[in-house]
Parts: sequence; C-alpha cells; structure tokens
Amino acid sequence: MSDSLYTTVLRLQNGTTYKGWSFFPLSFIYGEIVFNTSMTGYQEVFSDPSYSGQMVVFTCPEIGNTGLNKQDNESNFVHIKALIAKNISSISSNWRSKISLKDYLIYKRIPHIFGLDTRSLAQRLRLFGVTTAVLFNSNNDTKIANSLYLPNLDLMRKITSRKVYNCSSSAFQNLIYTFPTYLKPYSPNIISKQYLVAVIDMGLKFNILRKLLLSGCNIYIFPATSSYKSILKYNPDGILLSNGPGDPSLSTYVVTTVKKLVKFSNVPIFGICMGHQILNLALGAETFKLKFGHRGLNHPSGIYKYSEITSQNHGFAISTSCFIDNQELNKFSAKYLNLNDSTISGTFHKKLPVFSVQYHPESSPGPHDSEYLFRVFIELIRLIKFE
Repeated sequence: MSDSLYTTVLRLQNGTTYKGWSFFPLSFIYGEIVFNTSMTGYQEVFSDPSYSGQMVVFTCPEIGNTGLNKQDNESNFVHIKALIAKNISSISSNWRSKISLKDYLIYKRIPHIFGLDTRSLAQRLRLFGVTTAVLFNSNNDTKIANSLYLPNLDLMRKITSRKVYNCSSSAFQNLIYTFPTYLKPYSPNIISKQYLVAVIDMGLKFNILRKLLLSGCNIYIFPATSSYKSILKYNPDGILLSNGPGDPSLSTYVVTTVKKLVKFSNVPIFGICMGHQILNLALGAETFKLKFGHRGLNHPSGIYKYSEITSQNHGFAISTSCFIDNQELNKFSAKYLNLNDSTISGTFHKKLPVFSVQYHPESSPGPHDSEYLFRVFIELIRLIKFE
C-alpha cells in the first residue's frame, strides 16, 4: 500500500478549520460531525447503520491497533461518511486481524483525516452542539461556503432491507460461530423452544440477530416500510424494532405500523435505540434532538440507586414533558433514565407486553449489563403464549 500523505482540511459549518492528513486524495465530503467516546470497537462503528451519513470523531487518542477482521462487522457495508482521528496506527497486532486500518481505509476508499486535535474538536462539539462539516484536500482551489446546510433525509428508508427474508441458525451459521465457545447455541442456557420473531429493519445490526439466534429464535426480517398486515401474515410470536439512523419523526410510515401493532396485535414488542423512539412516537410521545448525542460504551442508565453501564449511539431522545398530560402515555412507565443528563433511557408499558430501551443490550464490544433484556423478551413471548 502507498505511504503517501495528503494535506487535508476539515471545515465546520461556522468556518472553524482543522488541518491533518489522509492516505489518498479526497473529493469534497459533506456530513454531520459527531463524536464517539469508545476506547475500542472502531470496526463495529464503521459498519453500524446508525452512523449513516455521519462523520465520526474518535476521542480515543489512537485507533487501528488491533486491525480489522471478518467477524466483527455489524452489517455488510461501511456506513460512516468519514473517519476523524488523532492518530491511526500503521501496525495491527491481534491474532484475528486480517488487514490494518490504514490498508482498509485505502482499499475501501473511506474518507478520513488524522493528525488533528480531536480533543479540541470534541470540546467544541460539546459546547456548541453537533454540526455539519466538509472534508477536502487543501490543494483544492474550490471555495467552500462557511455555512453548510444538509437537508433532513429519511435515512431509514434509504438503508432498510428491500424485502422480507428469513434468518435461521442453519442458514446463518456465520452469525453464530464467530462467537466465543461459551455463547454458542449448545449452551444449556439457551431456550429450547423456537419462537418466530419479526424484526423490523430500521438499520439493523448483526449482533441483534446473533442474540436472537442464540435464544433459539427463528427470525424474519421486514423492511421498515412493511405494513401491519404484511407483518402479521407471518404470525410472529414477538416483534423486535431495531436500531437505525436519522430523525425518527421523518419515518411516519413505520410509526403508523407500530401504532397498529401495539393496539391490535397482542404480540410482545421490544424496541432498541431507534426502535425505542419509534415505539414511543407510536404511543403519542415526542422526540427532540440532543445537543451532541450519546455515543459511547460507558453511559450509566437506571433509576434511584440502580444503574447499568450501557452502550449508546443516538442523536435524538424522548421528551419527558409529553408524559405529563398524555392519557395514553400514562400507561407507559419511563423506567430508566440516562444518569448523565436524565433523558429517558427505557420505557415499559404497564398493561401490554411492550417495552423499549434507548441503549444497546446487544453491544459488542461494550458492557453486557443489559444483555438480560433479550431473556426478558423471550420470557414475555412464553407467557403470552401460555407455554
């Protein structure tokens, strides 16, 4: 691979400029710039559909030390708009590594910049909020406007699956056998009864499928645009609303579908991240955009004297004020809060088998404190079916 470096510029919407380098020439790359506080897991971040359209600043001083492998991707594609780092290791040292981060960036032509002060950049985003930015090579003579405005896009519709497909243990062995031995399907902790779970794909991560497969589920994945009737036609035992990117209020079609599923299906529903927001919107809640979002592996969530350390990745949250006067939402309990800023992290219906969390119980890498929620989901299915 080439050892050439190209002087590169990152310019924020307000005109603030950072200079660094890239491994290959760049065209003009526009996107929303956000930061992630994780110390590891850059491969999962690249391939996480929730980062679609975003430039990601890694606050970890150096990334790339463990290279990349074939097992840890969260989807089949690179979804980030650009990578921004203080330093990128040119050497990878891990027994599973198949390619270095440097070579991967060049091979996949992933826009990037390194060698800039990411601490200063992250502090600016914390002070003034997430913003749009442009990334380009400094020798490009084209003038860049100081104000960069990106239209609100329905990213969910863009990246969701195009048709219904089945994901069973026999058909997707690679999703399971990349796990450590103690998590493989023959574990005595795995529930023997196979339930059919409908997963609504809003930007689905592979690890959600792994957790369901390891719980003995037969899975059907549905596009986010699927109708109420097309989902119930499969007679699912449970419904999972996946993670995903963008503004949930733009995806009114899936909100309408979930509203019908909650009211008429009597099927257990579990929402994760974007699924949490969509489920609450379906029940009459409202969302708002966070100043700089929650993106990292170390967010405490809980209530009173109880806390779980969670992995989070979202730029929107549920408004607490909408729970006060809404009669339908009075049946919904805001069970957990993000203990950093008191935004809602988990909601549970008081009468229906419906619940959701803003964080990622399937996180890998990351804390496993909330992994038990998949067992809760399976137990709800069992109870509803009276088995």
